[in-house]
Amino acid sequence: MKKLLLLILLAGGPIKAQLTEEAKQVAIQEIVNRIQLPSIPEYSVSVTKFGAKGDSIFDNKKAFDKAMNALKKRNGGELVVPKGIYTVNGPIHFVSNVNLHLEEGAKIRFGSNPKDYPLVLTSWEGTMLYNYSPLIYGNELENIAITGKGTIDGEGGGDWAEWKQLEDDDKLLSREMNHNGVPVKERIFGEGHYLRPQLIQFVNSVNILLEGVTIEDSPFWCVHLLKCKSATLRGLKYDAHNFNNDGIDAEYSSDILIEEVTFDNGDDNIAIKAGRDHEGRANSDTPSENIVIRSNLLKGLHGVVIGSEMSAGVQNIYVDNNRAWGYLKRGIYFKTNPDRGGFIRNIYISNIELQKVEDCFYITSNYHGEGEGFNSKISDIFISDVSCEEATGTAVVIQGFEESEVENVRLTNIKVKETNNATSITNTKNVVFDEVIIGKEATVPTSVSGKETDVDLNN
Repeated sequence: MKKLLLLILLAGGPIKAQLTEEAKQVAIQEIVNRIQLPSIPEYSVSVTKFGAKGDSIFDNKKAFDKAMNALKKRNGGELVVPKGIYTVNGPIHFVSNVNLHLEEGAKIRFGSNPKDYPLVLTSWEGTMLYNYSPLIYGNELENIAITGKGTIDGEGGGDWAEWKQLEDDDKLLSREMNHNGVPVKERIFGEGHYLRPQLIQFVNSVNILLEGVTIEDSPFWCVHLLKCKSATLRGLKYDAHNFNNDGIDAEYSSDILIEEVTFDNGDDNIAIKAGRDHEGRANSDTPSENIVIRSNLLKGLHGVVIGSEMSAGVQNIYVDNNRAWGYLKRGIYFKTNPDRGGFIRNIYISNIELQKVEDCFYITSNYHGEGEGFNSKISDIFISDVSCEEATGTAVVIQGFEESEVENVRLTNIKVKETNNATSITNTKNVVFDEVIIGKEATVPTSVSGKETDVDLNN
């Protein structure tokens, strides 16, 4: 059997063999089996026992703090949020072994006064720093969950949204600190700066479950897993349309299952990241890897994204059985540039239904046309069994560099019914199309007759 495989590879050139469907499902199941759901003590208590009021007016910050401290003392349990609207002026800081359970009709609504959010260790667009606390935050935790049928509302469309137009200087400053190797403890943002916080962020944590809740209007990214391992995100619902409202961002993280999520958000539905530029490349021992994305409903700006902050590398990503339920600018989008370095490899994408998009697949090494000196290596990308109703831009875009080609890409059984442009493929090696139909499918060839036949024969 090994000899036969070797012969097939030699005959077909150096392109890596695509996994069979059976082998792919085995690989997916191995990842899922490694992921551990959080172990939560059976003890349960309502946040109202600590003075919380769901009247939409009362500030419940102290009540949630007291509840978390009490659960920490007894090594965890379930913190129940009953029906009602709970205003919280400041962050909820998690402790280990706790499930924050929002009952149906419960909403946690956060205030937008920056002074209520202390500085914590976080990251902003791939650079580690100290900034305003995410609205729900935890660092170095284990066995943590947010579940139920309630809603978490970041109220990000008010004061926070005004910071979007003020953030450029701080974005540049954070990147300069990254490139110059400024110690993280000296990267202090907060008052006088304008980097918006995430809605939910867990850092350096393991055994995480987010299930069932609805997520609305974050100041910045909605759910951010930073340096985390063993996480399940299942059955979430999104209605988040503020600036940069990515649905789920996984960064320097591994062993993650994202399934049965209904996205409707103002930016990337799912973005796999791995740090930025010099700092990211220095952390190449912690790529984002072993991530399963399946059975989700996609709607927003882009469906499944890798990058653009991916300098530590992204590998072993399985995207299976997802479909759009509305417009996406791009269905699948890999974005990197010569500032990043790192790699994107071993990506398996299958069974996707897209509706109207601008581009179905867009793989670029030249995102924003910026940077130099650190080309990324993109290779071993396998895309199969995809249908798209219409691409108003280009069905398939692949952009490498002459000195750093995008390599070993196979597209199998792809059908795009209508498009403006079919393909734009530059600086690549071993790109294979198999059973690909872009535009109207050709049937039997037409024939000529009569005088036209005579002319053709005489010429």
